[in-house]
Amino acid sequence: MSQQKQQQAWWVTFVRGLIKFWAKRWYRIEVRGLEHYHQRPQDRPLLIVANHVSLLDGPLIDGFIPGSTTFMIDAAHTQGWFRSILLRLGRYITTDLHSPMAAKHLIKALEAGEQVMIFPEGRISTQGGLMKIYSGAGLVADKTGAAVLAVHIEGAQWSHASYLDGRVRWLRRSRRPKITLTLSPAEPLAIDPQLRGRARHQAYQKAMLQRLQASHFQASWQPGSLWQAFDQAVTNQWSTGRWQGVDDALGTKLSYKKARLGARVLGSKLAQLCPESNIGVMLPNSAGVLVTFWALQSQAKLPAMLNFTAGEAALISACKTAQLQRVLTSRRFIKLAGLQAIEQALAAHIEWIYLEDVRETISLVDKLSALARPSRSLPGYQQAADHPAVILFTSGSEAAPKAVLLSHQNLLANIAQVGSQFALLPGDGVFNALPTFHSFGLTAGLLWPVLAGAKLTLYPSPLHYHQIPEAVYQSNARVFFATDTFYKGYARRADPYDFNQVEVLVAGAEPLSAQTRELYAQKFGKTILEGYGVTEASPVVAVNTPQARQDGSVGRLLPGLVYRLEPVEGLSEGGRLWIKGPNVMLGYWFETAAGELVAPPDGWYDTGDLARIDAQGFIWLLGRAKRFAKIAGEMVSLVAIEQAIAPILAPDKLGVAVRVSDSKKGEKIVLVSNDAHLSLGQVQQVLAQAGMNELAWPKLIYWREQIPLLGSGKIAYQQLDQWVAEQ
Repeated sequence: MSQQKQQQAWWVTFVRGLIKFWAKRWYRIEVRGLEHYHQRPQDRPLLIVANHVSLLDGPLIDGFIPGSTTFMIDAAHTQGWFRSILLRLGRYITTDLHSPMAAKHLIKALEAGEQVMIFPEGRISTQGGLMKIYSGAGLVADKTGAAVLAVHIEGAQWSHASYLDGRVRWLRRSRRPKITLTLSPAEPLAIDPQLRGRARHQAYQKAMLQRLQASHFQASWQPGSLWQAFDQAVTNQWSTGRWQGVDDALGTKLSYKKARLGARVLGSKLAQLCPESNIGVMLPNSAGVLVTFWALQSQAKLPAMLNFTAGEAALISACKTAQLQRVLTSRRFIKLAGLQAIEQALAAHIEWIYLEDVRETISLVDKLSALARPSRSLPGYQQAADHPAVILFTSGSEAAPKAVLLSHQNLLANIAQVGSQFALLPGDGVFNALPTFHSFGLTAGLLWPVLAGAKLTLYPSPLHYHQIPEAVYQSNARVFFATDTFYKGYARRADPYDFNQVEVLVAGAEPLSAQTRELYAQKFGKTILEGYGVTEASPVVAVNTPQARQDGSVGRLLPGLVYRLEPVEGLSEGGRLWIKGPNVMLGYWFETAAGELVAPPDGWYDTGDLARIDAQGFIWLLGRAKRFAKIAGEMVSLVAIEQAIAPILAPDKLGVAVRVSDSKKGEKIVLVSNDAHLSLGQVQQVLAQAGMNELAWPKLIYWREQIPLLGSGKIAYQQLDQWVAEQ
């Protein structure tokens, strides 16, 4: 080596070391999962990929990931004297990222034994989460057989080197955010060798997107308790420069910092009033339910979220199943919701604790005593991740409600899984009208926004079709959740501009009809992203995203989950869907054996849904196993019948297919509708045009003035089946 090159090498090494020393202390850089780098397959070249959130990302990878890394850099990003100096400190390949030659350069470098790094997004994110993924990184990994080491960069997006100004101009970004690099296991991509052309490039995109999403999930999911996560989230909200927290329809406006203080005070008082561990909660969507939930978490209590729309018998059963002695509620809520009869009926089984009365007993001494105790010393902070965190109840649409025990790990894992699919920045608006006794409303509509520091607007009832679109408009919400039934109701009464500010509309809990999807596209110019979940999975299992969407499917499985399809006799494609993962419940409690946990066998949960999964990983639900009729040995989907006849029903009317026993063919189908103008001839004609076998044609229509619904908007199938059996 010449003397000039030796001097240059010494200078580069010195400056690189100086920058690394300064950066590690200034940004408090932490590297997790370094063992995955050292345990990588030694017989394969190494390709490093990462999310791209700031200009610091390249130097971070170069300085804190072992080995000498060659970077692929777009030629457009090499201009300017400052960048040229920085580039002299590292190894890089300059090319046009959109040129076919770019992949060839990388392949050549990997085959030569170099450690190569590329950002699959090709640009710095402007919204905090993953953006479009290019197929180039997947192609290079496939062609070289490289082990792909995914790195998730967290914290650099809050620095002055990020591009978030367009999303949150008011964000007061720190000069010293803590930056964490999390490494995932290095593994080669699994690409079907039979794929060719466009299909193969789509497989590259899918594989790299899922690798980065899994990396995000693994980095963000930290085992701990809900109260610990809430306390840390509020503490970290130094990054926002304007008010953020929760507001509700009662006019309450509460910052998360005040909510934490209120939860500490209320929790201390409730611990005195309720010495038992299981405590019922019967409250609407409001700031009150948020504070109450966190108050119970702070004291390591186990809240049982009661469905006040379920009826007297179901509520009594729920209280027995969850072994409740006391239930928290509000006198004002009981009066406004007209629940006096239920209040009297349950009084024989439990003791009501009214929050208004509790507040009146809280003295200044109580407040000072609670506030003098640090959040980290509260019982809820040190709870084990696998300890029960909440009791929810199944909908009861097909059978008697069961108590579902979800752990802290279950809920925090599902929040991290959802966060890996959607970017939610501090201050982003989320509007939630789904009740917290519903798993969708609790996890996605309450816990996720709170722990992400989003501005949360809570509305007490999803049934207010006239008021909610206007409330969404006034809230400037960016994210909105609803079911298909509710989306239909809002669309018919909303102004075309009411959902203009909403960027992400997510549907779950029931199938999203093609008519609803088309209605929102035409009237509002919006796409509804359909997802799929079950209470037993905390609840989200799969979801469509802006980067990966197939209308009619419920999206791809979330990271961390695995599945299997069990064959079903009479079903030509797909099978019965079973899932396993960190968000799958601890187990059930049944009323007949209250307190005895019935865990899913070996962690596998039978969803009871029939599904098929295509080559791109999208899940297509065929219907509930209980919502299939077996006619002459053939499985007939009741959901498919309902979807086929939906276009001929009058607005706001429903047609529900019900199976009944038949002496000749085993079962037959009848239709129940509240559309008095619907005729059997119309139904059979539509089904024939849809290509359905005559076995699937209903032989009778029952007219009913009201189709029974649950509080979540789902059809009460069990009640409807009983009604049909009595006809």
